[in-house]
Amino acid sequence: MSRKLKHKDKKPVNIIAHNNPKSPITEQYRLIRTNIQFSSIDQEMKTIVVTSSEPNDGKSTTAANLAVVLAQEGKQVVLVDADLRKPAVHYAFNLSNIQGLTSVLTKQTNLGKAIAKTDVPNLDILTSGPIPPNPTELLNSKAIEIAIAELKGTYDYIIVDTPPVLVVADSQVVANRCDGVILVVASGKTNKQSAVKAKELITKANTTLLGVVLNGIDMDNSNYYYYHSQ
Repeated sequence: MSRKLKHKDKKPVNIIAHNNPKSPITEQYRLIRTNIQFSSIDQEMKTIVVTSSEPNDGKSTTAANLAVVLAQEGKQVVLVDADLRKPAVHYAFNLSNIQGLTSVLTKQTNLGKAIAKTDVPNLDILTSGPIPPNPTELLNSKAIEIAIAELKGTYDYIIVDTPPVLVVADSQVVANRCDGVILVVASGKTNKQSAVKAKELITKANTTLLGVVLNGIDMDNSNYYYYHSQ
């Protein structure tokens, strides 16, 4: 199902892994992909939350490009926008956000109708849907457990973009239902105390911190560098 965005009022996230697959930045996303696959040797890593410690650290860009490189490897991937406060995924892929995750959780539609196709082979999108008055409650409902279980039956990977972990409890709530978390921090912006606190909150969510993406490093013209946390 294709739902193109008719009116864009926000600059889209750069899907560089699709637009420039040979760039050094795209190679860094492939490195993240490889590290995830190594993490899957001993335990399943099928549902992966991407969050940040603070706003504007690049979590949505990381989530979108990670989803793209996984799809480029032939995996069936769905990118879920669970940032129900400031969603960005629909802008990134130029999609309408009239219906999406919130529509599914409130039983206004089903997953089949809410999921949108993209121009990237093997990659589907579940946008956030209309912004609700009670995001945390929706994400802590039985409905999202049912939705995740249904997605796991269809896709090899479910990548979930969530709000910054230090801002609201949404990320912890979702992470508790997923296999692992990737934390995005911004070089020169995120302070050490914030990063440590974010890691502590993720650990308390009874999930696995797969690693950290340090965003914004100028390293051979690459803006992203990944290191594994374990």
